[in-house]
Amino acid sequence: MMSLALAAATSSVVTPIPSPTSLLSLNSAASDVVEVKPNQDGYKWRLLLSYDGTRYAGWQYQESPPTVQCAVEKALIRATKLQRKDLQLVGASRTDAGVHAWGQVAHFLTPFNYDNLDSVHAALNGLLPSDIRVREISPASAEFHARFSVKSKIYHYKIYSDTIMDPFQRHFAYHNMYKLNSAAMREAARYFIGKHDFTAFENASHNDRIPDPVKHIFRFDVKEMGALLQLEVEGSGFLYRQVRNMVALLLQIGKEATPPDIVPHILASRDRKELAKYCYYLPPHGLCLVSINYNESHLLPPPGCPAKSFGMHHTIRKCKVVF
Repeated sequence: MMSLALAAATSSVVTPIPSPTSLLSLNSAASDVVEVKPNQDGYKWRLLLSYDGTRYAGWQYQESPPTVQCAVEKALIRATKLQRKDLQLVGASRTDAGVHAWGQVAHFLTPFNYDNLDSVHAALNGLLPSDIRVREISPASAEFHARFSVKSKIYHYKIYSDTIMDPFQRHFAYHNMYKLNSAAMREAARYFIGKHDFTAFENASHNDRIPDPVKHIFRFDVKEMGALLQLEVEGSGFLYRQVRNMVALLLQIGKEATPPDIVPHILASRDRKELAKYCYYLPPHGLCLVSINYNESHLLPPPGCPAKSFGMHHTIRKCKVVF
């Protein structure tokens, strides 16, 4: 199956177009060549990915322990026959170790165009481990950037509140055995909405970049679904472990260990040590990157590129019975 998928992916690749003169000769030799001008770096492609982050050390590339980006790059290298430096794969969100994603977005480059994306889509999913899937692959404009074109990100954190943990939820929800006051949690969550300096909710990072601590939270909902409590937050961006730290504080407020109005006090302090007085570490497995919203103009497909691929459905062909 894997070799067939790779063969199909290779057959759908259009030979690189180095000049207008060679374009004419290629058109006469192959009718499926798509005439489209590449951007300065080549052709850009957008991936919509989902993954179970349980056994991965986050998104960001590293060989050992394995990361999601590393697995995706290995599949792309085999499917495209390109090197890592040529692909320039970029993810929208650097999800932490053990964090899941339903709507991670990434982009990569190729020096050639495709006339159809279904084959390379099937090849990638055939090469990837079963806990990572490419849900969509589409052509992207030169202006699109998986990280810098982002308008907002939506994360969900699931808390399973019961004396006995549901075994089917154990990898995707945090087990809480205390009764929670969800009304108090909703009241506290409203304090996060708006533009604030979230320095007090950021953990120290090994990243050299110095992020802007001011983030805009558009909504923060607390939804009850039986024993499952789902906290949904949408923001312009998030600092390192900011979402988990906000949820950790809401959890203590839900236990009635501290009042809802502690939130503006901690925000104003801009001190991570102040937050540590009220809440504890919250594990990553309850967190999921659900979706990423982009500048609409950056999502427009470039002219002359193939249609977006949502994957191919298989059909059963009826056989003729000869008597």
